Amino acid sequence: MSNWIEIGALKDVPRLGSRVVRTAAGNIAVFRTENDEVFALDDRCPHKGGPLSQGIVHGKRVTCPLHNFVIELESGKAVAPDEGCTHSHAAKVENGIVWLSVRQCAAA
Repeated sequence: MSNWIEIGALKDVPRLGSRVVRTAAGNIAVFRTENDEVFALDDRCPHKGGPLSQGIVHGKRVTCPLHNFVIELESGKAVAPDEGCTHSHAAKVENGIVWLSVRQCAAA
């Protein structure tokens, strides 16, 4: 099950930057590209857990600020020769508003 939550205005997410959304499942980094596309990844590099939200956005990639791992914004996969993956989340822009799909865990 997933729910869409409003993050805020697109203009509030810096171009070539990110904004962190705190959820029950952990922090999610919402990235904005130069072309105003939005992507969302867990705010945790698959290498050593560095904060991807503090990385450098270039094209549709982000470079982790700790050890320069490059991560694809669309998939969360590390770019070779690096290995690993961080979870990606659905994000969209409608009428200038950014929305994030947050998965709800079923009660056990």
